[in-house]
Amino acid sequence: MPGHDVTAIILAAGVARRLAPLTDRTQKSLLPVGGRPILAWMMAALHAVGVPRVVIVVGHCADQVTALSASAPPGMVVQFIDNPAYRLGSAVSLYSSRDVIVGGPTLIMDADVVFPREFLRRLVGSAAPNALLVDGGFADTGEEVKVYTKSDRVIALGKKVVPEGWDQIGEGVGFFKCSAEAGPELVRLLEQVIEESHRLCEYEDALHLLVSRQHVQPVDVTGLPWTEVDFVEDLRRAQAEVFPAIARLEGP
Repeated sequence: MPGHDVTAIILAAGVARRLAPLTDRTQKSLLPVGGRPILAWMMAALHAVGVPRVVIVVGHCADQVTALSASAPPGMVVQFIDNPAYRLGSAVSLYSSRDVIVGGPTLIMDADVVFPREFLRRLVGSAAPNALLVDGGFADTGEEVKVYTKSDRVIALGKKVVPEGWDQIGEGVGFFKCSAEAGPELVRLLEQVIEESHRLCEYEDALHLLVSRQHVQPVDVTGLPWTEVDFVEDLRRAQAEVFPAIARLEGP
């Protein structure tokens, strides 16, 4: 299977205030879509593409997330890293998994994405050692992490970043394949942005710096159904539109 050397790192620590009160006593990744928690679908998709190891960074309602591991697919190894500073930026959560990042190839994933398995087939199956999923069919509302590419290379990403001389722009899905070679540099850049921002930055700030140092290839998923779940409206759309479209795509 293509993913057998990769360890998935899933960031499931944040409070998700924008989904309150639904997330007051529930981790966002455990909200149900299609009858199962978002995180359960994510682990099933990883299993389907041959990723055998999952490390989940936990914080808010950590006990609920760890309890879900009991229903992980057969043969999947699930481990947890506690981030006590989970109320700060996501860069701190990702940095807490630094030993995993420097230990080999990783698949860094936000835990609030409803997506088809094809996303992971394309990302894990990409020949590029470092790759980022990009949707070119997005509408810019200011909430999206925008990914800029030039000559089939990611040159910048962020919500407010606008580089010079880009060819295409898309929305970042929140899934990044990081090679063993790029891992130590990513950890150093996480340290840098965390220190400069007093621990209040997002991990995409470190990825933005990484793409000028490492060749990161965009992997296109334009046209496939997916959504990030940040607001109640996103959750409603995931239930009513996105999940049914995924189910039609993947079949029973």
